[in-house]
Amino acid sequence: MSLKTYFPILDWGRRYNRQTLSSDLIAAVIVTIMLIPQSLAYALLAGLPPEVGLYASVLPLIAYAVFGTSSALAVGPVAVVSLMTAAAVGRVATQGTIDYASAAIMLALLSGVMLVLMGMLRLGFIANFLSHPVISGFITASGLIIATSQVGGLLGIKTEGHALPQLIGSIIEHIGEINLDTAAVGGVALALLLWIRLDLKNWLKRFGVPKGLATVIVRAGPVLVVFLTMAWSALMDLGSKGVALVGQVPQGLPMLSLPSFDFAIIQQLALPALIISIVGFVESISVAQTLAAKRRERITPNQELIGLGASNIAAAIGGGYPVTGGFARSVVNFDAGAATPAAGAFTAIGIASATLLLTPFLAILPKATLAATIVIAVLTLVDFSMLKRAWTYSKADFAAVAITLVGTLLLGVETGISLGVGASILVFLYRSSQPHAAVVGLVPGTEHYRNVKRHKVETVPGVLSIRIDESLYFANARYLEDLVINQVAANPGLTDIVLMCSAVNAIDMSALESLEAIHARLSDLKVRLHLSEVKGPVMDRLLGTEFLAHLSGQIHLSQHQAMLAIAAHRLAAPADAAHRPLDAAS
Repeated sequence: MSLKTYFPILDWGRRYNRQTLSSDLIAAVIVTIMLIPQSLAYALLAGLPPEVGLYASVLPLIAYAVFGTSSALAVGPVAVVSLMTAAAVGRVATQGTIDYASAAIMLALLSGVMLVLMGMLRLGFIANFLSHPVISGFITASGLIIATSQVGGLLGIKTEGHALPQLIGSIIEHIGEINLDTAAVGGVALALLLWIRLDLKNWLKRFGVPKGLATVIVRAGPVLVVFLTMAWSALMDLGSKGVALVGQVPQGLPMLSLPSFDFAIIQQLALPALIISIVGFVESISVAQTLAAKRRERITPNQELIGLGASNIAAAIGGGYPVTGGFARSVVNFDAGAATPAAGAFTAIGIASATLLLTPFLAILPKATLAATIVIAVLTLVDFSMLKRAWTYSKADFAAVAITLVGTLLLGVETGISLGVGASILVFLYRSSQPHAAVVGLVPGTEHYRNVKRHKVETVPGVLSIRIDESLYFANARYLEDLVINQVAANPGLTDIVLMCSAVNAIDMSALESLEAIHARLSDLKVRLHLSEVKGPVMDRLLGTEFLAHLSGQIHLSQHQAMLAIAAHRLAAPADAAHRPLDAAS
């Protein structure tokens, strides 16, 4: 492979020009404005000091610009991964300690190494094990947990727990300790942010503000709320009234380093790191592919694994915590006209500048403002309509969504996503263990064979044609065996059975043994077994077995040829009734 495969910057970098530079700079300014308050808020959600969110928004963006393949994906701290980080790190260290921060950095490093290895091993398909309904259920539940966890910050009370029952119990326990000044700041910030998101653009439009400028103002809205509440905090001296403030934030960027290697901690964080890696990759690749499709660009999943892995390793080196591609900021990046991954690198420069220049002023920022920022940000994650759609379309998918949703809410994010993966696999095994199979007949005037229950078709007495609509393997081999034998029992006059294999892409050893058992039972009943429309790769495997050598019927190129051959056999003299040589398969 060429270097451009692993370093996409060598490809798009050659085509970089003034126009793309202008587009990337504009997008970077808009995303930077949006990312500053979000980064601060998500760090608090992860149980870390707010400046860590800024650290996690610098080097990872530069790393993704070098290794990533999406022109619009914006990497950084996100709500769900922040919540998962808090749940994972909270089990190995106490929040607010150096050990807690070190564990978060180690979690980012482990996640990064795992993602890079998965990319090198071309394991991008691993995302397929998390179905979209399951991811939707998990993200909805995570959104509810995140929003609930911020109630304490909005009211000035203490809340604990990483699942809904513990959080609600904690809120009820401390409800009498509400700080009215904190509640006032939280309520105003929440109302302003909600208005900015839902109505500010329409309000600006009525005043004749150009669409582009209105978009920038809306994106900058959270920053304006931050400055407003900081002014409120300074004028009213809210810190003396018990309002929790961000406090002194270290000015400047941290020294580049790696965390100390404690193998006991690594062992405890390995599984959470794997889960965070997979969830982050699924969220990121979904956003990247959606945005790429709008521009007819190509996303390479395996290279995306390497890009996200490099971003997380960079986050660890820069004193951050696990990151991934965020939906909201990526859409903003796309809408703002980001033309290449360089937009992320320019955003990193903007965040680094803010870290160097603005952090002294953050000391008076009420934490209630950041709590409100998180609540508004996660509103877009909650989607109960998936439950209705899944119930209407597929009860099995509904069960998977419901298990994931309820499991995450009641037991926490790691258990919830594990239940979701398990539910997805069980749904797949259940469906494939009972493959759709149909008795088919000839559509009059054609050579097409369709389900006798759905179409008006012609059938031949004594001949049964069964179309199998699934590959045959150990989980469904017995099902096919029972299906054929039951059909024979229900049709005592049968002389021939044809298995139509047009949808069979593979037959494993267990299925082959079932076919041999079916053949033996049918031979005892004087019923010939035929196969039709067997695919080439399947035929190649069957040719190396004894099954074809003893087959009582024939292998036919098409279903129609099978029926013609059976009809000819019936008309033949008894002396010609011996089995004919096998026809060639497709």
